[in-house]
Amino acid sequence: RIFVLGIGFFTLCFLMTSLGGQFSAKRLGDSPFTIRTEVMGALESRGVLRRMSDMLEMLMKRMDILARLENSTDFHKGDEARFPLDRFQPAAGLMERIQAIAQNVSDIAIKVDQILRNSLLNGKVMDGRRDQCEVPRDPKYPDCAGKVEWMRARWTSDPCYAFFGVDGTECSFLIYLSEVEWFCPPLPWRNRTTALPSSPPLPRVQAAFRSDMAHLLELIGTGKESLSFMKKRIRHLAQQWVRAARRLEQKLKGRQRDQKHILIHIGFLTEESGDVFSPRVLKGGPLGEMVQWADILAALFLLGHSLRVTVSLKDLQSHLGVPPGRGNCPLTSPLPFDLIYTDYHGLQQMKQHMGLSFKKYRCRVRVIDTFGTEPAYNHEEYATLRGYRTNWGYWNLQPTQFMTMFPHTPDNSFMGFVSEELNKTEKQLIKSNKVSSMAVVYGKEASIWKGKEKFLAILNKYMEIHGTVYYETQRPPEVPAFVKNHGLLPQHEFQQLLRKAKLFIGFGFPYEGPAPLEAIANGCVFLQARFNPPHSSLNHEFFRGKPTSREVASQHPYAEEFIGKPHVWTVDYNNSEEFEAAIKTIMRTQVDPYLPYEYTCEGMLERIHAYIQHQDFCTASSPPLPPKAKSPAMQSLPSPLALSPNATHLVWSPSASRDPQAWPPVDSLQVWVSDTRHACTETCRQHGLVCEPTFFRFLNKKEVFLQLSITCDSTEYEMNHLYPAVAENVHECYLQKEPLLFSCAGYNTKYRRLCPCRDYRKGQVALCRDCL
Repeated sequence: RIFVLGIGFFTLCFLMTSLGGQFSAKRLGDSPFTIRTEVMGALESRGVLRRMSDMLEMLMKRMDILARLENSTDFHKGDEARFPLDRFQPAAGLMERIQAIAQNVSDIAIKVDQILRNSLLNGKVMDGRRDQCEVPRDPKYPDCAGKVEWMRARWTSDPCYAFFGVDGTECSFLIYLSEVEWFCPPLPWRNRTTALPSSPPLPRVQAAFRSDMAHLLELIGTGKESLSFMKKRIRHLAQQWVRAARRLEQKLKGRQRDQKHILIHIGFLTEESGDVFSPRVLKGGPLGEMVQWADILAALFLLGHSLRVTVSLKDLQSHLGVPPGRGNCPLTSPLPFDLIYTDYHGLQQMKQHMGLSFKKYRCRVRVIDTFGTEPAYNHEEYATLRGYRTNWGYWNLQPTQFMTMFPHTPDNSFMGFVSEELNKTEKQLIKSNKVSSMAVVYGKEASIWKGKEKFLAILNKYMEIHGTVYYETQRPPEVPAFVKNHGLLPQHEFQQLLRKAKLFIGFGFPYEGPAPLEAIANGCVFLQARFNPPHSSLNHEFFRGKPTSREVASQHPYAEEFIGKPHVWTVDYNNSEEFEAAIKTIMRTQVDPYLPYEYTCEGMLERIHAYIQHQDFCTASSPPLPPKAKSPAMQSLPSPLALSPNATHLVWSPSASRDPQAWPPVDSLQVWVSDTRHACTETCRQHGLVCEPTFFRFLNKKEVFLQLSITCDSTEYEMNHLYPAVAENVHECYLQKEPLLFSCAGYNTKYRRLCPCRDYRKGQVALCRDCL
């Protein structure tokens, strides 16, 4: 009996809690992120009340049967009946209460039914012919009918539709599709305030350089080792950052700068993306991404912009204004940020939760992308058709919205990071304390040392070898006994080690990290392996799936190409004689500490300032080309280019007009024709220039071929990331049909490409001479 009574009582509690939960989902005070994923409509509400009433009535009948059964047995056993009777007295009271509740629920069901019927009737009167809405046929909204059909079948698939007032009626579909989304025309009978003359926008708050990092450290927050690492780095470099900000402020001479509202969402640190980095910060894991993010935060903050920092999906949803549900609806209000800095993980999270708003606002996104994304992989249709689709590409962004760690991909913007800069006194002290026979190995993980015994044995003949390999209790067996392993060192202790060492040697991995630049800045020579054949997505597992076809000929291509000897030596490690000869020469070579300007705090501040001031991917500009039309008017437009005095290439014509807002300035443009085995990246570099993809639109004309004395028997517009180009053996010329595919990268032995090149500032390849 007690068991049956207990089951009945808890059934009642469960039913009441369930019903309360369903109603609580509709309360306006609830957070949109705690709302239930199923929102009840009118029919469901009435149904639950009726079922609850029926179940309570059934429970009461069964307990009444149990009571009669007890009266016919236990209550006739004399003295033994006293205890059962005492036990059953509370049950009788409970039965009366259940009966009363059942009656109340039945009454509530009737009243709710009446209220809902009256509400629907009043709603029809208030909205005007709510049940008589017809799908408008407006040629300006060709997708309206199809979207209404979809809503009829799927509006209950996501609670966000109910959040915006969709209730299953035709009118609610049209209201949503015209006022929340934009697939249908506005309904004429909807109450809309008369459009008042818009007042001029208030002047933007001006950005002012900052000098105190304390508020930034608060914005970053706590709770992860990765965040602690970033905050330590910001504190350590704070004085250098502040001094650099003052120098840039003087350089800009009081130029007006609007303060931007910027969201920084570090997606790879969210729990939803796995956050494999934070647990490995203290165990030798990769730190390059966190180094870069710390420097981005410091630069944006010192430039005077308003920041919000998130490392959780919940905070991202809150800042963006994501409605409750599964991410199919637009944001609840206009995006409050001018710019969003994130990574590929954050980009995916935004797409999943912003609905149509992602397409609307993606022009404000900047993607921090270590290895770069080439246009052929970025264009979804082209990547799918041509076999360039990977797990990380196909976003259809402007390629310069991707921002890299090194300037290896001109199609993307170079973001970079910073290394600690030394003053003259520190440089002199380092030179005097160098130990010419001391080497430090680049690699904190034991797996990097595996199979390197041959190189280490040769190196050990000449130098004392030091390592910084992480271990917990026992020395890693991959590290030979003759190596002095310091274990994982804090950053400042690692720098002290580099300041003593003569050589910093890499074994081929990790690729393109910050450590070689730090070593060179502390007076080390960096020795690295040459890869033959070069590593790429075609032949190496590490690069497979990355959205680039770039061929990496050494462990650190930037160090090899932009710094070079005597600071950087790239040799064939498979050639023991070449390897040994390089070590001997390095020991005799004197080098000063060296840091490229673009990796100083001032250099990074310059770049980010220029990007924020000049990069605008949201303003609609005139089409750079006629993808389909070939009208005489389009073809007769004169080229703004002219042949250079030595007739080797094209430059901007002195008589052509100049857009003062164009960035980079068109005066920096030079047009060169590539060899068949060279991409535009290499072609421009051969002439001491850098490829500038924003200038492709000036080259994409038939007249340019004529100006370069290239014969074209035919000229076609096609989608190909190598165009504009010419197939000289058959005199066929090709122009680019899709602007997103303009690409500095890529070559084919069939084509000679037209390449837009520009000059650049000394030590600052991202900016032309007049770009700041």
